Amino acid sequence: MMARDKVWLGVNAIVINDAGEWLLLKKQYSGMRGMWSTPAGFIDNGETADQAVIRELYEETGIKGEVQGVIGLRSGVINNEISDNMILFLVKPLTTDITIQFPNDEIEVVAWRTPEAILQDKTVSPMIHHLLQEKSEAITLTSTESPGAHFNYTHYHLFT
Repeated sequence: MMARDKVWLGVNAIVINDAGEWLLLKKQYSGMRGMWSTPAGFIDNGETADQAVIRELYEETGIKGEVQGVIGLRSGVINNEISDNMILFLVKPLTTDITIQFPNDEIEVVAWRTPEAILQDKTVSPMIHHLLQEKSEAITLTSTESPGAHFNYTHYHLFT
C-alpha cells in the first residue's frame, strides 16, 4: 500500500443488478469492519477515479462493471487532520457472479441484497441507507478530450 499522507481520495462502487439488488460486502478491517458496505478503495498512482472504481470492484468481488456516472462525493476530516474524500460511482455490473473466495484477508462476505433488506438492516452503512432513500441522478462522462497539451494528461475524464 502506498503512503496516503493526509489527503485521501477514494472511490466507491454502487452496483445494482437488473433485479434491483445492491452489491454489498463486509470488510475484515477499517472503520467498516463488520458492517455491510459497498466495494471501495483508494485511487492508485497512474489511474483515473473511474478506472480505480472498476479495479476495486473486480478486486473485492470478482465482478466486472462499467461506470454509469458519479452520484455523490463523501468528504470528511478525521481527527482535525486527515482529509478523507470518496467519489461515489454508479456502476453497471457486466457480470453478476461473485467469483472471489471469501472470507479472505480483506473481505468477510459479498452478497446481492434487496433494498428492503438493506433498509431494515442496522449493520448496513448509514451512507447506503441515505443513498437508497435519496435516489440521486448520476452525472456522466462527457469528455475525454484533454484541456490542453501543456497539462501533460495521459488520461483525462470529465463528468458533468
